[in-house]
Amino acid sequence: MFEQKNFVQSPRLVCTFSNRHQQNMSLAYGDTGQALPSRKSFLEPLGIDYRHLVAAEQTHGSTIACVSAADRGRGALTYDTAFRSTDAFITNEPCVPVSIFTADCLSVFIYDTKTHALGLVHAGWRGTAAGVVARTVLEMQRTFNADPKSMIVGLGPAIRRCCYQVGEEFNDFFTFGVYKVDDSYYLDLIETNTRQLLDSGVDRNRITDSGVCTACHAEDFFSYRREGASCGRSMSVMMLR
Repeated sequence: MFEQKNFVQSPRLVCTFSNRHQQNMSLAYGDTGQALPSRKSFLEPLGIDYRHLVAAEQTHGSTIACVSAADRGRGALTYDTAFRSTDAFITNEPCVPVSIFTADCLSVFIYDTKTHALGLVHAGWRGTAAGVVARTVLEMQRTFNADPKSMIVGLGPAIRRCCYQVGEEFNDFFTFGVYKVDDSYYLDLIETNTRQLLDSGVDRNRITDSGVCTACHAEDFFSYRREGASCGRSMSVMMLR
């Protein structure tokens, strides 16, 4: 598990993700029948009321929502109430648990230790190409006067370069992070998002990578690449206490 001790030593922050053994957390993909009980079981030990969760209709874009206590519960119990067409959340208010759901895409956890603002990002290849992580850092600066130099970032489980075979046309979308091996091309989501963070001013020594490839470890994590569109989703969650 990617726990707080591996990310930032702050009693003010909850920051973690679920795995396959904790069941599907999505209300839209996979077997959704037990999603709500699974969310409750996962979140209660973290001190989070699953009914207060904030979730989004993720569309692999770069739209960022700034959320507050008034938004608690959006997407918590039904998919229809989730934020529309949103792939990142930012907030500086306590007790507002934001979430994203992944099955190979990268979750990016951002926390500014000075302003106590946070960002949680869903970064698939389309969102990464659109600069969603860099845009989230910039939005935190604009909205909360956050400083990239005081940010600590965690990179969650995701499909890694070893398994993420793509087409040659990905060279048109990325200026770096696409590698040719023999006659095949592979995308490195971790490198591309790390480059965005560094270019945004985040210190490399303040970026922690979980190191988990979801496609290599499909027994522990849901993987769209291995299982197809009907697979379940893991949940990444952040909250200020």
